[in-house]
Amino acid sequence: MRPAPRRNVYIGCAGWSLPSATRSQFGEGESMLARYATRFNATEINSSFHKPHRRDTYVRWAASVPAGFRFSVKLPRTITHDARLRGAARELDRFAGEVDGLGRKLALLLVQLPPSLPFEARTASTFFAMLRRRFDVGIACEARHASWFTAAAEALWQRHGIARVAADPPIPDGASREPGGDKRLRYWRWHGWPRVYYSAYDDDALRTLAGAIDTHRGTRWAIFDNTAHGHAVTDALRLQSMLDAAPTPKRRTA
Repeated sequence: MRPAPRRNVYIGCAGWSLPSATRSQFGEGESMLARYATRFNATEINSSFHKPHRRDTYVRWAASVPAGFRFSVKLPRTITHDARLRGAARELDRFAGEVDGLGRKLALLLVQLPPSLPFEARTASTFFAMLRRRFDVGIACEARHASWFTAAAEALWQRHGIARVAADPPIPDGASREPGGDKRLRYWRWHGWPRVYYSAYDDDALRTLAGAIDTHRGTRWAIFDNTAHGHAVTDALRLQSMLDAAPTPKRRTA
């Protein structure tokens, strides 16, 4: 029998594709998502970044997973990359109407910013206020321009209740390696190293991540995006096993 999972810890992958070599480690299910959900308690929907999905599609996905399963959904690129956070009210309304189909299983929104987008306080504050008016869920932002890793940006994250994603590989100066922003939510997003999207992580890297998860309190997510060769699934399973094997900390710090 597996140990009880840590409370408020969500481990999963970007998407729910299961490489054929790993499928024997999952239970049966009527769909790939249903099988994925026999081992993981969360997934990050990335396809929403590239194209809209019907509300009925989100309803079907929510019905495919257990009650305790949770979804993170990536904002469309039309908002983050094309509009660059400006004039996004209509697109946000459309997106909100779609993802509403997940119901209570929608736990989090992921806002990934383009590397070319610098921090501009008025634009950012207006956008995140608009987002907060429409969604009462966790929000995590993966900023990729160095100007977002400043005291002014940190104050904005705190004011709007936004978690700053801890990404690997980090931006060149390493600032994005550690989570920031709203301490009630921590979100690690690992893309593969040394080859982004393709490489698997070694045991030392995964043990470091497991330790970081146990160091923080609140809701914690760890999502693997190194999906190109199927390593996201195996890395997520290995991280899960490390957390299962480690004693549950009695005291966590912020």
